Amino acid sequence: MSNDQPPSGQPPEDDPFRKRPQEPPPPSGGSEPPPPTGPPGGTPPPEGPPPGSPYGSPPPGEPPPGSPYGGSPYDNAPPPPPPYGSYGGGGYGGTDPLSGMPPLADTGKRIVARFIDWLIITIPLALIGIPFDIYGRVTEETDDFGDAIATYNGGTQLVFQLISIVAYIAYDTVLTAKNGQTLGKRLMKLRTAMLNDGSTPPMNASLVRALVLWLPALICCACLWPLLILVLIVVDKPYKQGLHDKAAKTVVVSTTQ
Repeated sequence: MSNDQPPSGQPPEDDPFRKRPQEPPPPSGGSEPPPPTGPPGGTPPPEGPPPGSPYGSPPPGEPPPGSPYGGSPYDNAPPPPPPYGSYGGGGYGGTDPLSGMPPLADTGKRIVARFIDWLIITIPLALIGIPFDIYGRVTEETDDFGDAIATYNGGTQLVFQLISIVAYIAYDTVLTAKNGQTLGKRLMKLRTAMLNDGSTPPMNASLVRALVLWLPALICCACLWPLLILVLIVVDKPYKQGLHDKAAKTVVVSTTQ
């Protein structure tokens, strides 16, 4: 253990009663320095843009750059036009219901195309029906055997009528669903299309169209039904739709401009 003692009259370094150097006194009055004075009138100066901002302060009354409430030169620009080629533009607020559509088919060309289709189906059916008709005429007798034959002929006529219905409806349905054109329409440069977008009618729409077109005419209204459809095509505005077109939501257009 060391016997070294501090010199006489000096306290040791760890003496708790040793006096420490005094801190410098605070400024006179003991209060913080007053804030800087503003310009006369008491209104503080406007703050400038933050450091590094590439834009200055906007003029009074205008929103800052990037504000969602205006200020962009494109705020008042008109909306873009609708895409070209949409059918039936008038149904959604357009001024022209035929906007974007090919020209509607001429009524005269539609009549010629339908007559061609009718011949294409009717001639083969007539050739098939000739033997049945001859057989019925030869076997017309008044005896019981003749009555039996007449009954048989009535049954064959019903079968032949069903075959005719299937032939007309199948012809129109299959060809329309394929590319929108029966043989008559192809010769007359016409096409059946969906009214909403101009696409080729699907099988279900083609079937509905063919049923409404042919079934009443083949069952009961051979003359009246085609005439009614023709009148509706002539007077219907603006798409020249017959009952079969309205039922299937189709329209007939020209394939040439």
